[in-house]
Amino acid sequence: MDGSTQVHVRNHDLLADALAGLTADEKTLGPKWLYDHRGSALFEKITRLPEYYPTRTEAGILHDNAAALAGLVPSAGALVELGSGASVKTRTLLDAGGHIGAYVPIDISRDFLLETAAALKNAYPALDVVPVVADFTAPVTLPDALAALPKAAFFPGSTIGNLTPARAQALLSGVRAWPGIEAFILGADMVKDISQLIAAYDDAQGVTAEFISNILVRLNRETGADFDLNAFDYKATWNADLARIDMHLVSNRSQQVTVGERTIPFYAGEPIHVSAARKYTTNSLTALANSTGWDLHDCHTDANGRFSVAVLRPGG
Repeated sequence: MDGSTQVHVRNHDLLADALAGLTADEKTLGPKWLYDHRGSALFEKITRLPEYYPTRTEAGILHDNAAALAGLVPSAGALVELGSGASVKTRTLLDAGGHIGAYVPIDISRDFLLETAAALKNAYPALDVVPVVADFTAPVTLPDALAALPKAAFFPGSTIGNLTPARAQALLSGVRAWPGIEAFILGADMVKDISQLIAAYDDAQGVTAEFISNILVRLNRETGADFDLNAFDYKATWNADLARIDMHLVSNRSQQVTVGERTIPFYAGEPIHVSAARKYTTNSLTALANSTGWDLHDCHTDANGRFSVAVLRPGG
């Protein structure tokens, strides 16, 4: 790169994380950077696609078990949601839980979170809505006024499957350590027919491809990178050994990309791993819970066993 060229960097954390991933032996980009305002809106669009069964299947489970799930939140206690997004599913629990004193949505996308929180305050005037801008994959500090309240955690959408096993364990262990925690309501997608899984993550309209490519849009806008979006193709594959869908952006030609003050070479066909979606069985969910101080108390599923809303209770 020409040393006289000035690079305007708006997001130094994104730049540092991207450079670490793109200079590794196998190129990666962190999936948390998918969720700016545009990315969050694209993901909400994905959840309405015909191929994307997890959202409507989980919504049905929540609806059918709303009273029992809302009842896991102690009276006048707090429902704390990790990665809240548009809080669409949360309304099912809030509608069934008039006893809930506070709702604490945690999300990394500040503007989207504040817009959603404002809408919820209008819809539930008696509810204390306290948005927390934070990366839920790191330790989260709850506001002092809420930290001591009895509470239940809510992590829907099978987002647990987007985390590495180590990060999933760290998240569950961290929530287990919250004072006053009495339950964890966890959405998890289950292992099933591979063709159904692939279709859910590579839709015919290309919305998922646009969502995953949004990370390159952010890098260009926020770090001054010069990714050509037309030079990368989206690809979703099933990894049987790890029981997960892997989502890549694949360079469709030999090229060089400037990121910060580094020039990153790509060979034709070279992938960038952007996100993964692990799928669970009852046994693997139980093992995850037990390894992090929880007991698997219950599993609510749809009739076909495609998706599970697991109820975890503090273990011994």
